[in-house]
Amino acid sequence: MYVVANMPTKQDCNKTDPKCPADGRYQYNTNVAFSDNGTLVARYHKQNLYKEMEFNTPPEVEHVIFETPFAGKFGMFICFDLLFYEPAVSLIEKYNVSQIVFPTAWMNASPFLSGVQFQRGFASAFSINLLAANLHIPQQRMTSSGLYTPDDSFYYYDVESQEGKLTVAEIPVNPVSHNKSVDACKTSDHSQFTPCKKLSRCNAKRSVDISQVVFPMIKEDRNNPPTFHSIIHHDNFALIPLKKPAGELEVCSQSLCCHVSYHGKFSENELYALGAYDGFHKSNTYYIQVCTLLKCANASFASCGAHTTIAHSTIDFVIWGNHSTQHVFPEILGSDVIPFLPDGMGWKNKIYTMCKSDMSSGLLSANLYGRWYEKDNSL
Repeated sequence: MYVVANMPTKQDCNKTDPKCPADGRYQYNTNVAFSDNGTLVARYHKQNLYKEMEFNTPPEVEHVIFETPFAGKFGMFICFDLLFYEPAVSLIEKYNVSQIVFPTAWMNASPFLSGVQFQRGFASAFSINLLAANLHIPQQRMTSSGLYTPDDSFYYYDVESQEGKLTVAEIPVNPVSHNKSVDACKTSDHSQFTPCKKLSRCNAKRSVDISQVVFPMIKEDRNNPPTFHSIIHHDNFALIPLKKPAGELEVCSQSLCCHVSYHGKFSENELYALGAYDGFHKSNTYYIQVCTLLKCANASFASCGAHTTIAHSTIDFVIWGNHSTQHVFPEILGSDVIPFLPDGMGWKNKIYTMCKSDMSSGLLSANLYGRWYEKDNSL
């Protein structure tokens, strides 16, 4: 058995180093890996810090891999690293690592970044095994740990109990996704995809402070449901409500256009909307392109994007978007924060598509969460 632990470490530095702190040492958020005989086999210093003033960023990005006799090579990174190309994505794409150990202090952030939701989507996007160990502090929204393979999820999510849980599962050494091809999704001809047919559905503004927005901002269209804007996880989404039990809708934000084809059994007083956002998260942090089919917290447009965990409406859907980035994370979250695997997902005719039918619980959200990493440094 190998053990990976997260801990703070310090490293002395020379005063000739212009970045050396005044106390003569660097402090890092660190993963350490030990072999079955207690030998230290790997050490990783976190690259992407999140409100961690006590730690320093390492001078160079570290791509840390260690070998095991039972399952080959593993990579590792920490928490906020998961949202960035370096080192998380490059470790997988450039170093061919398919098994990741991921200690974290992840705070659930609905409707896109609940821990089990994004961890599940990350494993699906890259067809890897992701072993995620989170702190369990419900009062700080830290509740999501799990073992995720391309085809299965073994997770622990409990917002009430203060007790953690050791999750044990038998998973494949060589993760391979089965029966998740985009061909399982029946959609309109993507080759005829024409973005932004209606100006009223396009061009969501850049993120603004929620205090500057008046809800709802509705634009009436004689032939289509009203479109509106709502702040969702700090970003100003363009949305269009689902007003019929079945149909096909489109909504756009800048260059991103999102479509959904759906039919469902809708519970009374449950409002759903299709949303799109193309821009920097919080105006200046990292760049995202997101298509979302989500349940609003109540029947008002103003509640779309507010936190909710219960849904009764069951919806069969195909959602697709013309993302400009190749890195899209497919997410499906059911009532009581249950992550689901798509029936099909992937690229076809430069369109990313995901579909799901016959869910066993109501739908909270279905998201195509795109990260345009190349844009991150363009500010």
